[in-house]
Formats: sequence, C-alpha cells, structure tokens
Amino acid sequence: MSRKKNFLIPCFTSLYILLFGIFLLIVLFLKDSFVKQVLLILSVLIILSVNVLFYSLLRRDICSFSDSLSSILEDLIDRKKDLKFDLVSETLLGKLELKLKRLYEILEHESEISNEEKAAVQSLVSDISHQVKTPISNIKMYLSILLERDVDIQKRREFLQAANLQVDKLDFLMQSLVKMSRLETGILEVCPKKADIVQTLAQTLGQIQLKAEQKQIEIQVDCPDKLLTCHDEKWTQEALFNLLDNAVKYTPFLGKITIAVIKQEFYTRIMIQDNGKGIPEKNQAAIFKRFYREPEVHDQEGVGIGLYLAREIISLELGYIEVRSEPGKGASFFVYLPNTQLSVK
Repeated sequence: MSRKKNFLIPCFTSLYILLFGIFLLIVLFLKDSFVKQVLLILSVLIILSVNVLFYSLLRRDICSFSDSLSSILEDLIDRKKDLKFDLVSETLLGKLELKLKRLYEILEHESEISNEEKAAVQSLVSDISHQVKTPISNIKMYLSILLERDVDIQKRREFLQAANLQVDKLDFLMQSLVKMSRLETGILEVCPKKADIVQTLAQTLGQIQLKAEQKQIEIQVDCPDKLLTCHDEKWTQEALFNLLDNAVKYTPFLGKITIAVIKQEFYTRIMIQDNGKGIPEKNQAAIFKRFYREPEVHDQEGVGIGLYLAREIISLELGYIEVRSEPGKGASFFVYLPNTQLSVK
C-alpha cells in the first residue's frame, strides 16, 4: 500500500464522524418529520455508499498486497536469481520485502556453501578413486599371475613382495586420509601450548634418520639448546616429518639437508632446506593442494597429502608455511610458529 492509499483511512474516519454529526443534528433540531426522514435516509445511503467504497478499496489493496507477496514467495521457492525488492517504500509490503530479501540472501549463501561442499566431496571421491585404482590394479595383476601361471619360488616371492609394497601404499593412503578427515572435521583438535620446539624437532629427526642414512644424506642442524614456542607437539611432529620426508625423498644420493631454527619477534622460524631438484615457481602454490603431485615425480613414492597436512596443521596452530625454490637449486620451506598463545578473531 502506498502513502496515498494509507491516507484514505483517516479520510474515511473523518467522513464517518462528519456524517454521524449531521445525523445527530438532524435528530435534535429538525421538526419536520418528513424532511427528517428524507435526510435520515440520505444519510444512511451515504454511509452505506462510503462503506461499500471503503471496503472495495480495502479489498483491492489487500488483493494487491497478497498478489505481490505471493509473487515474491513464488520467486523465492523457484530459487530465481537477481530478484528485485522494494527497499525504499515504508509500507507494510516494503517492510516485508526487506525481511524477505534478508531471507533470500541467507538461502543464497547456504546454497553456495552446499554447492561448494558437494563439489569438494566429488573432488575428494575422484582423488581417492584415482589414488586407489593403481595399487589395486597392480595387486590384482600380481595375484592373477600367481593363480594362473606356474612360476618358480623366486618369481613368486618377487610378485608377493611387489603386492606387499602396493598394500603398504594403500595403508599409508588410508592413514593419511583418516588424519586429514579427523583434522578437517574437528574430531582431532590441535591444542597449541608452550613447549620446547627443539625437543619436538629432535624427535622428528629420529623418525627420518633411517631414510636419510639409506641415501647417505647429511642433515645439518643449527638451533639453540632450548626454545619455547606455542605448538602442539604431536601434530607439529607430523607436519615437520612430512616436510623432512619430502626433503629426503627429492634430495639426491649423498645430498644435504639443512635445518635452522631462529627466534624472531613474534614467530619462531624453522627452515628446512635441501639441494634437490627444486620446484618451479608456477607450481609452488599448487604443491600444498590435496593429492597434488608434480608430473615429473610420479615415479616417486607418495600420494600428495603430506604438504597439505603440514600446512593445515601449522595453520591450526596459527602459524604459516612459506616455500622458496628454483629448479635445480633445491627448495627451502619456512615454518613459522607463534612465540606466544594467539587467539582466533
């Protein structure tokens, strides 16, 4: 209803009062009964006419209001895009349209989130399917050969060892997926607290030492005897192990890995530097994506989850990771952990 239509209500009220006053004057002051009757009949007719006019206008306004509201609701139900709302008018319909606009925005936002989640699930299923397909195909092939062919004991052992390697790869993939899922869904929480990062790093080095020795890689560590930072010891070990495992994996035989820990004003920086093949600049953002692997390293073991998990863990600790690298000159990963407890705003 517009302001002009709203103005009709006080007008009709004033008219009713005026007619009622005339009616009283007629009753009180007129002596001629015939004239009085005529005027009374005219007054009644006028009042009835005004009633009919008033209710017809009111009905028209109500029908117009309900039609407009119905049209807006139909558009909302049909999820039409770019709906137009009357946000200027101060009428009842205008106020309702403002509320409906807010509802529309909430529904659109929830729809976008739902679509993003569906796309993420589809992407994850596709990635898992791709990662699982190769090991399962290899296991089926090895078992098929063992079942259908008469092979000697040495060949049988080789096929079984190959199948066992594929089983280990599947087991590693499943464990990584479980860790990733628990972190993303909040089932397992990262709980940073003041702890000695040097001790955490030492425990991580103990886990990676054997792999480094198999390739005769020298690991050089430069850090103070004790340094307190705010981190979750268990999950930080997981993140650092993934970074060190990557460094060992792509560092050549007789290579070198350098680890340096430096305390800065707000963060403690942990540098892990190798002299491996390096990472092209165009791929440096992509290496932290889930299941991402550079095309030239597909012959190396791994499923492309390690760096993704490392970044997620450090982010949950309110730190961050940087990478600097040039092809042929190795890669340097910088982990920044807060020196004091930070709060998420």
